[in-house]
Amino acid sequence: MRAPALSLKRPVIASGRIRSALTPSPRLRRGALVATVLAALVVGLYVLWLRDSSLVAVEQVTVTGVTTRDGERLRSALVSTGRSMTTLNVDREQLEQAAAVFPIVQRIEVEPDFPHGLTVHVVEHRPVALLAAGGRTVPVAADGTILTGLPVEGDLPAIETSGQTPARQLPPGAARDAAAIAGGAPAVIARRIESIGREGGARGVVAQVENGPEIVFGSPERAAAKWAAAIRVLADEEAGGATYVDVRLPERPVAGGLPVETVTPIAPVGDTSAESVIPPVDPAATAPVDPAAEAPTPVSPTPAPDPSAPLTPAAPEGTGGLTP
Repeated sequence: MRAPALSLKRPVIASGRIRSALTPSPRLRRGALVATVLAALVVGLYVLWLRDSSLVAVEQVTVTGVTTRDGERLRSALVSTGRSMTTLNVDREQLEQAAAVFPIVQRIEVEPDFPHGLTVHVVEHRPVALLAAGGRTVPVAADGTILTGLPVEGDLPAIETSGQTPARQLPPGAARDAAAIAGGAPAVIARRIESIGREGGARGVVAQVENGPEIVFGSPERAAAKWAAAIRVLADEEAGGATYVDVRLPERPVAGGLPVETVTPIAPVGDTSAESVIPPVDPAATAPVDPAAEAPTPVSPTPAPDPSAPLTPAAPEGTGGLTP
């Protein structure tokens, strides 16, 4: 007789109960709607009113980093431009346009100070050389910007050029290449550069070091690597006295003009002066000679003539070697 099969019943969950569990209650829906409306109101209030409101208007502008003689005009331009803004709506582009009128400015850094303050830090171009042109001398930056009115501290290398001094920036050419090389000079050697300029031919830009050699750079590309190679060569004691250092290939710098050490020269043929005669060999310093090694090679003796052989008379002279 077979035992009755066991039947397993799975619990049945009504689909309606699932939908009701996942559907938020009317109270939650009302709360979400209220939160969305409030967020939209806050964003609209900020964009349309608060960020440009007098409640956060810029009232105090602090300008730092200005050293040029034209600094008061630059400071006034930045202050007046900054006060037209708010700390929640700082127009950096407008401030950069106000500063761009002054060539001395390389870039500006802006930091709002909520609720009414604004700080503008001016980063000025660093003078790397003195451009001598048209009877006047003005400092110039590494990118060729003319820094009229910027005070110069310390010695700077001179860049000679013809014509008049450009108003704002050097055009592409020899003087601008020289400024780019001067701008890459490390501080340890920058103050020792007397002059720098581009020569004709393959030598390119050449810098003259005070009480030192010329440094041949070629093109202004890879200026940092070329300066590093030049510093290594100048620090090498074996390169002392070189008249030039060629770093056109910074991986293989060359120090030229060094004195060359040679062996004692041999006297020319026919020169019998005491200074040019080769010194004699010292017998005491010569190794002893082995008699066996220096013995002459024996020569085979000439065989004696056979007395039984008939003698042939020699041909007389004048017969051409013929026997009569």
